[in-house]
Amino acid sequence: QVQLVESGGGSVQAGGSLRLSCAASTDTYCMGWFRQTPGKEREGVAVITPIGRTTYADSVKGRFTISRDNAKNTVSLQMNSLKPEDTAMYYCAVDILLCSGLWFRNPVFGQGTQVTVSS
Repeated sequence: QVQLVESGGGSVQAGGSLRLSCAASTDTYCMGWFRQTPGKEREGVAVITPIGRTTYADSVKGRFTISRDNAKNTVSLQMNSLKPEDTAMYYCAVDILLCSGLWFRNPVFGQGTQVTVSS
């Protein structure tokens, strides 16, 4: 099974920026980022296909940018203009077969990295 190694995250004040990165151990199809806060379901934040088609959650459009390097099997999430409501555990996710929008058919998730935005 594909292994994912995440980096980045941390604490920042509102309006600040953070960058998350994730490296996959094998070739993948869709790559993306999900997030989860206590008591809530994990939600899709941003997804990118191998040809660079991107999908964003409405709450992050215009502030977050997802990118990938197919040669290195990496995906990154640049997060700007962060808000306290962006505080969550962020998970890198990949699917080797199929995705549509923010939906993955058989996602593999990383261990997560915490992002905390203070007001």
